[in-house]
Amino acid sequence: MSSLSILDAVILGIVQGLTEFLPISSTAHLRIVPALLGRADPGGAFSAVIQLGTLAAVVAVMWRDLRRLAGGCLTALASGRPLATPESRTALAIVVGTVPIVVCGLLFKDLIKGPLRSLESIIAALVGATVVMAAAEIVARRREHDGQRGRHGLEAVTFRDTLAMGCAQALALLPGTSRSGITIATGMFAGLDRATAARFSFLLSLPAITAAAVLEAVEERAAILGSPGARAAMIWGTATAALVGFLSIRWLLRLLATRTLWPFVAYRLLLAALLAALLAAGRLPEPAAAGLPGGGSERGSIPNRLSFL
Repeated sequence: MSSLSILDAVILGIVQGLTEFLPISSTAHLRIVPALLGRADPGGAFSAVIQLGTLAAVVAVMWRDLRRLAGGCLTALASGRPLATPESRTALAIVVGTVPIVVCGLLFKDLIKGPLRSLESIIAALVGATVVMAAAEIVARRREHDGQRGRHGLEAVTFRDTLAMGCAQALALLPGTSRSGITIATGMFAGLDRATAARFSFLLSLPAITAAAVLEAVEERAAILGSPGARAAMIWGTATAALVGFLSIRWLLRLLATRTLWPFVAYRLLLAALLAALLAAGRLPEPAAAGLPGGGSERGSIPNRLSFL
């Protein structure tokens, strides 16, 4: 099986970098863009690699927060009280918030890899998560109308918020949901402002993305490094996803500081309608096998799905 071309790798890297963090569903876009361009499904190996690029993007954008968290944890450990600082409590909250997606991913891996990857399921998840996002905006607007502002800053994130957002992140195992969209909306329901909910959402994604990318990359290392073409696709796809992901995260954080989720709500509904129309017209057949040599595993393999956005 021939490897992905450099152009294909760059296109998919752009799609991944944009849609992994914007609340519009990466799976729906990675499903529709190759199909519309007449390309094959790239498969689990390539998807795992470009997740490493988006992981680098999160680390780069959130570097100050991560450095602060690390420093706070070290200070707390040195004092003999692991939860003595706000940063150490936030770090623990991120670990706790990651548990639901890991547990659900392991329990429902067969469903995630099979029936839930159908186009009908993706469309349903797109619409369902969009309703949640719209409801979160309505609730936030009512609070603002009553003179109540959302809680701001990572120190305002409680364990209750973390558990709620962690459980919401597990729902992102459903293709089409959007991890960022469902977790940001849940944070808003809990009383966080949009920017804080987004910041914590990105931090919460780090363990899941890391586990997914590393585990899948190890399992698919033969496909990833199996030929010069595969290695070139890996480099270009990862670099593109990292750059575009970095820009998209920074843009979204600035946007949510002053704007709402309504443009994304409208976009997701239009995307669901487009997918439904293409499905009805027979323009979106089931994906072919992976596009990397030896990469025959599905993109929906369980480690990869843990970081589903």
